[in-house]
Amino acid sequence: MNGFLKKYRTFLIAFALFSIGTLFLFYNALKPVRILPIYQPSEVSFELVDSTLQHIKIKHRVADFSLKNQNGEIITQRYYTNKIVVVDFFFTTCPTICPIMTNNMGAIQNKIKDQDQIKLLSFSVTPKIDSVPQLKKYAIEKGVMDANWNLLTGDKKEIYTLARKSYFVVKEDGDGGPFDMIHTENFVLVDPERRIRGYYDGTSEEEMETLWTDIKVLQNEYPSGSN
Repeated sequence: MNGFLKKYRTFLIAFALFSIGTLFLFYNALKPVRILPIYQPSEVSFELVDSTLQHIKIKHRVADFSLKNQNGEIITQRYYTNKIVVVDFFFTTCPTICPIMTNNMGAIQNKIKDQDQIKLLSFSVTPKIDSVPQLKKYAIEKGVMDANWNLLTGDKKEIYTLARKSYFVVKEDGDGGPFDMIHTENFVLVDPERRIRGYYDGTSEEEMETLWTDIKVLQNEYPSGSN
């Protein structure tokens, strides 16, 4: 027996490696491709969704907008055509969750420097305070790269409507005061078809890892330049 093993050792090793490789290929071929869910208003917590939309179960798309970024440029939804977008709502004077969210968004920015398909988008919930100069100052302090990440300000009603009727990230109706938009810590992942594909706690390192994994899932679903 020992003589047999020695004589055919190379063959047996090669055969074993071939068998393992074949099984691995079969496993990957049979393994289902992961697809992210498509979030509809009816699937999001009711406190975050405008009452007129809470019954909607199909075909939700984030709405168009026209707001100014940190450079005073008018940014619309067309800027994000065929892009994967990570969205949050914040304000520059927030002392609690916003600094953590901004740092985590910055970490994503560092990963996408050379990936034009992925963009970052932050809406200010206190646009009267967060003027263009204020946003520019904040952008410089936080290392925001203009090509990757827009900080937006403008009409408060428009921003509030986006938060309640498009992205579902504000907890209750505002009364017109300077701090009445009670935004969540959520990051929102939006696909090139303007559909919401995920929500993530922007203060959690673990959730940020999940977000990055899901971004790569979307990249497989939408190869760059294919949409």
